[in-house]
Amino acid sequence: MSATEVARLLGVEDIAMKPNDQHARHLAHAVRKPLLERATLPEELFAPLMAAAVHDPDPSFCRWFVEPAVYAFGRRRVMAALVDYLRIGTDAERAGAVRAWYCAHVPLHADRSPAYGPGGVRDPALDESQDIKDAWLEASMRVFAEATDLRMRHRVLLGLPTSRAAYPPRLHTLLESTLASAQAHPDRHIRRWAAATDHDAV
Repeated sequence: MSATEVARLLGVEDIAMKPNDQHARHLAHAVRKPLLERATLPEELFAPLMAAAVHDPDPSFCRWFVEPAVYAFGRRRVMAALVDYLRIGTDAERAGAVRAWYCAHVPLHADRSPAYGPGGVRDPALDESQDIKDAWLEASMRVFAEATDLRMRHRVLLGLPTSRAAYPPRLHTLLESTLASAQAHPDRHIRRWAAATDHDAV
């Protein structure tokens, strides 16, 4: 269990076992504060943090793993890890990556974490992520084209922007292909996304 590994690496004593999801909730509570209180986190924590975020079924709780990872390791690295989950993960991991992606956009505040240096200084390269966001758009459209599960197609498509301006030129051909597929899709929510995106071109 990823949350258990995070707790072990932090030196947080495991709390009494609870049934199923309740145990994960209690672990998330136990590690949230020490994660945010540390100026740095050991490298070995990164992968378990990402795994805990992706495997947590609750968007509210997955943020408790994503937010400290963004502060400690940088938004860029966190988002890149989520793109990898979306590209090659199981359907469950892809769904978790979509939830965690939203959390990875958390606003950063110098007074929120000691990860900032004196005077609120932080290396901007840690959080430069436009190319990673473009990679997410590409991966989402490719998953939409390849997925056979309707719920997965929903998750990746309905989280995509409906403004064509949000897509870099290199993705325009893929966007048009995705749009054509969505326009002909039997699901009304997917067709609605297509109609909104198509309207943006008018």
